[in-house]
Amino acid sequence: MLGPMATHRFQPAHYHTTLGPHAPVLRVAPGDTVITTCVDARGFDHTDRRVTPPGNPMTGPFFVEGAEPGDTLVVRLERLTPNRRRGWSGVLIAPNVLEPEHVPALARSGDFSTRWNWAVDAEAGTARLDHPGSPLHGFELELDPMLGCFGVAPEGGQAISTATSGPHGGNMDYRGFREGVTAYFPVFEEGALFFLGDGHALQGDGEIAGTGIEISMDVQFSLELLKGQRIAWPRGEDENFIFTAGNARPLDQCVQHATSEMLRWLETGYGLEPTHASLLMGQCVRYDLGNVFDPAYTMVCKMPKRLLGRVRR
Repeated sequence: MLGPMATHRFQPAHYHTTLGPHAPVLRVAPGDTVITTCVDARGFDHTDRRVTPPGNPMTGPFFVEGAEPGDTLVVRLERLTPNRRRGWSGVLIAPNVLEPEHVPALARSGDFSTRWNWAVDAEAGTARLDHPGSPLHGFELELDPMLGCFGVAPEGGQAISTATSGPHGGNMDYRGFREGVTAYFPVFEEGALFFLGDGHALQGDGEIAGTGIEISMDVQFSLELLKGQRIAWPRGEDENFIFTAGNARPLDQCVQHATSEMLRWLETGYGLEPTHASLLMGQCVRYDLGNVFDPAYTMVCKMPKRLLGRVRR
């Protein structure tokens, strides 16, 4: 018989710029909820003070009791709230997203490392560009908070940089990992060792300028386990879609990972034969672009839930 689910309030004292077999900061049981914070990509906290070196510092890892290799970790992103008034972003589109002949002309217009500030109002749900002298000064956008980097310790005792991504998750920068979404990760280490960070108040598809509107965040999430259910790549679901994320370079390889993982999900989770799953995917699948800036690209394969609800099992 399951005991009562606990809610843990955790304030990080240190951070990691790799996802790996680090000492757990907190042990939780399946079903527990964690309320915590994460710093921004350059290590600035809710007071706008740098508290750790830059490089997508991660809060965690959180050890999930009973998690073993071959299980699936379920992460419910229940609340993602920017917790300070200043965000910052890159300005110029990254060179690797442009035609090579376009890069010198863009470089002459500014520095690729330039950062501009945004005034972020979480209550109003807006970000306003704070750059006097620019014709876009005061330009206002609607917030859509997300996590750029999160996941579990990778396979084989590796510690992998938060600059990149893989089967364990990591720096996927997919704007669909927002509040209300459930994410799934393969478990490679005892306890799963879950990390999160790299909060974005807003980001376009692909993170093509190398950043979103980077900001520190208050985060609430809950963790569950699917015992003995093995997946190969991160998965997720929201109100309208189930989706799978492939992380690799070149782009065709991450498309292959995401597509194969969706095929496996439809076969094992919905009882479809490969032919029937292929038929549905061929006509109904949608693809979203995750990160195309970092060492590994991310492609997301999506299937509408309204169609899957009509599948006879």
